Amino acid sequence: MTEIISQLPALQVVLPLLAAVLIAFVRHEAFSFLVTLIVCLMLPFISGAMLMEVLANGPISYALGGWPPPIGIEYRVDLLSAIVLLLVSVIAAISAPFAYRSVKFEIDVAHRPWFYAMFLLCLTGLLGVAITGDAFNAFVFLEISSLASYVLVALGRDRRALLAAYQYLIMGTIGATFYVIGVGFLYILTGSLNLVDIAVRLAEIDPAQSRALLTALAFITVGISLKLALFPLHFWLPNAYAYAPSFVTVFLSATATKVAIYLLIRFYFSVFGVALDFDDLPVMDILLGLSLAAMFVASIIAIFQTNIKRMLAYSSVAQIGYMTLGLALANTQALTGSIVHMINHGIMKAALFLALGAVFYRVNSVRLIDICGIGRSMPITMAAFTFAGLGIIGVPGTAGFISKWYLATGALESGSGLIVALIVGSSIISVVYIGRVLEVVWLRAPSAETEKAKDPPLSMLIPLLVLAAASIYLGLDTRGTAGIAGLAAEALMGGLR
Repeated sequence: MTEIISQLPALQVVLPLLAAVLIAFVRHEAFSFLVTLIVCLMLPFISGAMLMEVLANGPISYALGGWPPPIGIEYRVDLLSAIVLLLVSVIAAISAPFAYRSVKFEIDVAHRPWFYAMFLLCLTGLLGVAITGDAFNAFVFLEISSLASYVLVALGRDRRALLAAYQYLIMGTIGATFYVIGVGFLYILTGSLNLVDIAVRLAEIDPAQSRALLTALAFITVGISLKLALFPLHFWLPNAYAYAPSFVTVFLSATATKVAIYLLIRFYFSVFGVALDFDDLPVMDILLGLSLAAMFVASIIAIFQTNIKRMLAYSSVAQIGYMTLGLALANTQALTGSIVHMINHGIMKAALFLALGAVFYRVNSVRLIDICGIGRSMPITMAAFTFAGLGIIGVPGTAGFISKWYLATGALESGSGLIVALIVGSSIISVVYIGRVLEVVWLRAPSAETEKAKDPPLSMLIPLLVLAAASIYLGLDTRGTAGIAGLAAEALMGGLR
């Protein structure tokens, strides 16, 4: 058993990678979906086993190629990376059955095998970023996931998907360039690319070299901020989410930005935090200001959207602001809130986009004007949307409330009651745009088109119900989210200078 566990880090990445290559060679639609489904269902067991091992015995270190770290590439799993691996794996496994009918409906038959191959490559890249202990290897995995994402977005049937993919490509390439330049500065300073080794060497750095260290911090911050769509570097995200195929929007909204936030947390608290005192730097104040701006500006823009996918895309920009807010406050409670919100928002937003994917499958539109009264003909689908929407608002008893509670207590711990008020205020704005959708689908008279609609097949409905139920359950039982996230936050804060 110990021997099997020791190989799990490699299996986590190798399985979807090999499956993607296999699908690209065979190029048969049914085979492609079956392989994708099997791999996605296996991944949560691997990541779950690693999480249990980390909780029992501490971080897992896996050396590739027989070269021990820091010389060779290391896969390293600690509590934070295990949480992200499990989130990405679970979202992929739960949503995979949804893909079968959704992809048949939205993707041309000739492109479907390539779609599944690109999805698995994207999944490989995201898992790789979360598991690698090497700064340059993280760049490689980021680009694998990004390149696959550009293709997935471009496969949307709306011609504007091509423009969205191009915008995504340009912004993603700029972000990757900034990131790799920052890693280059770290390599010049330390002579290492292993994140643990870099941290050890930075702790002993000559203060005269701090300018190069600050330059590395600046480049990596901007690079990752572009990847995670931190306001005002978010312009690629609304179009990418709005015009991508439904399943792509589900997966990217729940995982891609969360992995980028994980990488930012990793660098801030495990690498730079051992050498720099953030209290003496403006970086956290800047991050705090941008986070608060995202929470309000993006939420206000969301109110005026008529395309619900685009509305929820701006909502994601606002929710990213909550996650980075916990980083900026830099205390255990607030950081716990950020990590918990990564999990909870991934689940809630996946549920919301799954519901919209089901609506699109039935009425071929997700515009407000086209779905009036659809709650009467698709009651289960829209009930699930309602519960997940209440979570986004942060209603007590939902997962979103737990996230915001920890962020608020973290703000109080830092001595800022104003930030607590701003968290509440931004949540009230989300009542408006979520409430606007609920009013249209439940209270408006149905059209001839929406009257004919009905809830989707079980392969689409069950994933939606599972995630909607999870958004409620995780608001009532927080042991599996806030409990483990709190341990991860304590470990991260304990390493700061």
